[in-house]
Parts: sequence; structure tokens; C-alpha cells
Amino acid sequence: MTEKKLDQHRAPIHEALENFRQARVVPFDVPGHKRGRGNPELAQFLGQQCVSIDVNSMKPLDNLCHPISVIGEAEDLAAAAFGAAHAFLMVGGTTSAVQSMVLSVVKRGEKIIMPRNVHRSVINALVLNGAIPVYVNPEVDKRLGISLGMKREQVERAIKENPDAKAVLVNNPTYYGICSDLKAIVKMAHDAGMYCLADEAHGTHFYFGKGLPVSAMEAGADMASVSMHKSGGSLTQSSFLLTGPNIHPGYVRQIINLTQTTSASYLLMSSLDISRRNLALNGKNVFKKVADMAEYAREEINEIGGYYAFGKEMINGDSIFDFDVTKLSVHTLDIGLAGIEVYDILRDEYDIQLEFGDFGNFLAYLSIGDRAQDLERLCSALAEIKRRYSTDGAGLLSQEYVDPEVVISPQEAFYARKKSVPIEESEGEICTEFVMCYPPGIPILAPGERITAEILEYIRYAKEKGCSMTGPEDAEINNLNVFDGQLQMY
Repeated sequence: MTEKKLDQHRAPIHEALENFRQARVVPFDVPGHKRGRGNPELAQFLGQQCVSIDVNSMKPLDNLCHPISVIGEAEDLAAAAFGAAHAFLMVGGTTSAVQSMVLSVVKRGEKIIMPRNVHRSVINALVLNGAIPVYVNPEVDKRLGISLGMKREQVERAIKENPDAKAVLVNNPTYYGICSDLKAIVKMAHDAGMYCLADEAHGTHFYFGKGLPVSAMEAGADMASVSMHKSGGSLTQSSFLLTGPNIHPGYVRQIINLTQTTSASYLLMSSLDISRRNLALNGKNVFKKVADMAEYAREEINEIGGYYAFGKEMINGDSIFDFDVTKLSVHTLDIGLAGIEVYDILRDEYDIQLEFGDFGNFLAYLSIGDRAQDLERLCSALAEIKRRYSTDGAGLLSQEYVDPEVVISPQEAFYARKKSVPIEESEGEICTEFVMCYPPGIPILAPGERITAEILEYIRYAKEKGCSMTGPEDAEINNLNVFDGQLQMY
């Protein structure tokens, strides 16, 4: 790697696109809008500068499927910035990165140890390749109703009971900012001859902030999926897949190319390039400000009374080994409102858009673009909501996680012969599709799991409270697809 490539002031894709723009090349290739001329309404909406660099792969601009010049340089710079052996630019979101990560280390019939509160993309990967999940069911904080991290003894037990497993996957952090003891889990996995993978969709800033939880690469994990578009400032749908020294980058590239587009967006790739440069040069200062803003907001919200903006006081050294202080997670049940109800009121009446709300909590996602005055507006709105809408909370549920009963593999269930039944008649059946609230995209039901009365009550309550439900074939979720064949237990 040359000294020029390691200069974090550079952004090779951005530079190549600027050179291309100045060359005034006549386009007889795709995309068909021809630098916006063929679709002036689009050019006016997005801006001429944007559509002029919405171009196709060509020699001066490299090719994401087989990078040998500017994209390869951008990946080398990203690897250096994140402390990884290799970094892959991903334009299918962190969903694509997570799936590629899982597909790279486990195959059909092989086991992977993971918490059940994973994003659906993890289980999607198992549907695609036929690997078998070994779930470590997380503890649930009874007051907050949220699932926590993986306890060391749970991981140790899962490894001991499944010595043939190929990998352990960890959320770093969860949506709420909770971190497991990643270094210890990496060591346990490696001592057992297993890979350790990290879903870091919500942990980009761990690589650049000070006083934040350990990043996957620093902890020695073998692979990590990083959502640059969440806290890192790049465009939606752009992410990095990071690998450690024990992972063969050529094989990972082949896995990525199985599912990722051959027409990669240069808008997305240049946004990754520019955002990596920004974080490499300014990340420590930027994320210190983000953390300080979040801590200030926590204090202000807790001063209101009734709300509980939780933070580092939750740390217990195991299932909550560390906490991401940039996550402004707030418990709402003590004012008699579900988190999703506060979420809806803030959006509909105060023009404030939160990341998500569930039964008992909401998350305000803070990152590099937030301002102190916006947090003041949020705190004022929350005080007013408490005054206007506070109730005794009768009939509210709290728990956002239900332990699943896995009966058959996700792949076997998804592709099995199935039948559609009314949801109220589905208890005891084996689900063959996903049901989840999105965000956060953690399945309530995944293919291969038993439908229980508790799960049905959860779904009913989520619909009643206005959660955005996704996954099933029936958009109204009045019917569910269930297994209609002979069981072959694994």
C-alpha cells in the first residue's frame, strides 16, 4: 500500500468523479437520463451536480465488483481508518453487509451462535444458505421491557454445547445502545476455533469517538458490518463490511458479488469515501460533541419527571457490559404512554421525527448532524406531552422481547409447503414468514418458530398501538402463513 493511499485527507472516488465531470465526456452508456438531460424534473429535484455524477462503471471510475484503482484505494483508506485488514464498500445497506458476513463463514447445515434479538437480515442470510441458528436468548430488563446483551456464561454454555458451531455473532451495540462483553466473547469464540462476527449497524462512531464502547475490530472480531449512513453521515443505503486478518478478502468479495448489484451507485460510493475522510480527520471531536449533547438531553429529560432516559448507570458488567452514550433511549410507561404513542404525538403534533418507538420506550438517534437547539425543542415537547397526555397507564404492556421456540430451520420453514390461516387460529402452528415492527426490524416471529399465545398477544397489541408491522405476505396481518408439511427435526 503506498503512502498516497494512506493519506486520510484523500477521497479517491470523489476525486475521480470531479475529474470525470470536468472532462465533459459524451455519454453513450447508461444511465439513460444522460446526466439529467433526459429527465429535467429529476435534475431539478436532485440538483444538476448530483445527476451529473450518477454514472456507470468505466475504466477511470473502477468497478465495485472487481476494484483495481480508485474504489480499491477508497477501500484501503477505509480499512486503515477503521483498523481493519480489509474494508468493502457496500451499496445494498448494512442488510447486504450482514448477509455477506454470515454467508462467508457458515454453510447449509452448519451452526451459528447468536442472540435472538438480531436484525432480520441475519435470519434472512440463514434462509438463503440453510445454516442453523443456535440462539442465546438475552435477559430482559423487567422495568424497561428491553432485551439486553449476551451474558458471558450464556455464550460459554452455547459454545460448549455446540462445539461444531462455526461462528458467534454479536450485536455491538443493540438498538438501545447496550453492549455485550465483546472482547471476552471474541476470545471464547477463537479459543473454540470459531469466528466472531459483529453487527455494528449502530456502532460506526465506536471507531472514532473517545470514551465509547470498544469497536469490533479493536476487540479482535473477524468481521463487522458498519452502517456508515446511520451515525457516520453517508447517504442512506451505504455501508462498510470490515474484515480481520483471518478472513480471506477474495472469498468475501465473491460472496458479496452473489447478491450485490453490478450497477453500483457512485452517489453512494462517493458518500462513503467523503464520510470516511470526515470521520478519520474529525471524528473524535465530532462524536465528543454528540456524546455531550446526548448526556445533556438525558439530564434534561430526567428532570421533567415520569420519563427515564437511561444511560451508563445501567451497566452491570455482563448483560450490560457497556452503554453507548450517544443513544438517547427513553422509557415512557411511567407517564402512562407507550413509546410508540409518544413517537406518534411528536411526529404528528410537534413535527419531531424519532428513530422508533416500541411498547415502553423511544429512541432519538443522535449523530453528526444534530444541533443543541433541536434537543431543546425535543425536551420542551416531551414536557408538554407529559402535561397534556399523561395517564395512569392501565393496560399497557412493557416487554418488547418474547423467547422463541425454534422448531425447524429458517430455510426449511421458508421454502416449505405452507397454508394461510387466520391469525387468531394460528396458535401452535409453525410460522413460515417474518413478523416484525420496523424499525427496529427484530423479528417477533421468524420462519421455523412456534406461534404462541404470548406472541399473538404481542402482535395484537403492537397493531393496536400503531407500530409499523412488516414481514408477512398479508399486509394487514390478518392471516399468517404456517407450515403445512411433515416435520423433519434438526
